[in-house]
Amino acid sequence: MPDAMQPKPEKIRCDACPVMCYIADGKSGACDRYANEGGEIIRVDPLTVLDRTVTAGGEVVPFIKEDWDGRIMNGDEVFVTAIGAGTTYPDYKPAPFIVSREVDSADFVTVVSEAIFSYCGVKVKIDTDRHIGHETATVRANGEAIGHVSTGEYGSQMLSLGGVNHLTGGSKAEGLATCNALMNLCNKEAVELTIDGGSSVVIQAGRGPVVDGQPEELMRVGCGSATIGMFASQWKGLVDEVVVVDDHITGVVSEHQAGKVLDWPDTGIRIKGRKSTPGRYFQVAEPGLGWGGTDIDDPRVILDKWNPKKGARPGLTMLMVSTTGEQSGYYVLNDDLVAQPMPLPEQLESTVELIAENCEPARCTVLFMGGAGGSLRAGVTKNPVKLTRSVQAFKTQVTVGGAPTYVWPGGGITIMVDVTKTPDNSFGYVPTPAIVAPLEFTVAREDYRLLGGHDGVVRSVTDILENGGEYGDGSRAVAPPAGSGFAVAADA
Repeated sequence: MPDAMQPKPEKIRCDACPVMCYIADGKSGACDRYANEGGEIIRVDPLTVLDRTVTAGGEVVPFIKEDWDGRIMNGDEVFVTAIGAGTTYPDYKPAPFIVSREVDSADFVTVVSEAIFSYCGVKVKIDTDRHIGHETATVRANGEAIGHVSTGEYGSQMLSLGGVNHLTGGSKAEGLATCNALMNLCNKEAVELTIDGGSSVVIQAGRGPVVDGQPEELMRVGCGSATIGMFASQWKGLVDEVVVVDDHITGVVSEHQAGKVLDWPDTGIRIKGRKSTPGRYFQVAEPGLGWGGTDIDDPRVILDKWNPKKGARPGLTMLMVSTTGEQSGYYVLNDDLVAQPMPLPEQLESTVELIAENCEPARCTVLFMGGAGGSLRAGVTKNPVKLTRSVQAFKTQVTVGGAPTYVWPGGGITIMVDVTKTPDNSFGYVPTPAIVAPLEFTVAREDYRLLGGHDGVVRSVTDILENGGEYGDGSRAVAPPAGSGFAVAADA
């Protein structure tokens, strides 16, 4: 039995977010980002610093504080990210680090802060022809609604996840499920989602999707019509007819303009579905997990009766293939003009392989999207609207963990960033719930003063490396992923 007279460990209050946790010594808060160490609130993940070296060919490499010789550092050599920096909350105070950086002999300031985003979400691009769910269908994580299926794009299915309505506008369980899914997706972890009336999909940024347990390998080379246009000349003289089966636009080479240019003879083929233009058919089948994103396993179900007056004859040969080349079949018309399956001739195998060869690997793309137009701007400037106008005028550059962002036109500061370009575990959360993202604003020093910036607390990189900040003086090295584009961010 514990000693009833033993005093409970003293707790101190953390003010890094609206939850305001009371944290005992040696423990962390609800967010796992801040802890009580000897009666002081510290940041669990120390500040992340990226180093661009000449010897590395201009690439950004980890900055190892332990190996630093104490020399004066200018901004052209290192980039202080917001990862581990701490927050501006409750926003009346300056950002945790406002760093003076010399870039090409010009004085720049980078304002570094971990921003708390209630207004945020992710846009997900899933490279697959498979039908994962109807547009506007609800997407769920652990049974809770966290978003919806958006409009499909060329060779990809799209999801819109998160947003303030799911984070704060529903039940507590919905908000927590949304926050957890967003954070894991942004940190490049695998997340399983289910779609009402559709599929189960495992999504991981930079990896191929898994649809109903089946890994996707290839993104289609194009729609059925585009495939005909690309490879018609490869088939000329090898087969009498080619049909590329596609849920969106099924292509028929003998009718297609590409075939006409090649003087392809008519075959009398008829396709079930809605004819668009010659050789291009819509709605040949329902969407599904079969050939070309349709619900069919036998492509011959899209064939109507052949017309002998237009060229149909016994012995006519036909190749049917999907838009990735993963499904293919070879058929010969019998005396009743019914397509019968036959082994695929060797000379056609290479044409099917050529389709697959021209397909790119299927991947999931996760773009974090957030509105940074709120009170966090007060950590940058005393006059927040000036920061917004400076960002929109491209005078102030916005990065997330050192990665470049796309800033949406119009009001506010609405940003998108490819999470694969950020260091691992760049994103966190607070249990309000909200996502925490590292945000950096870089602007010329003179312009920063004109913004009404907190010029009196600007510090040098050397000072930050030596003395740290409000939550400790640690810094750690983070190896950026290959092709991350950090060199551009470091040069900002």
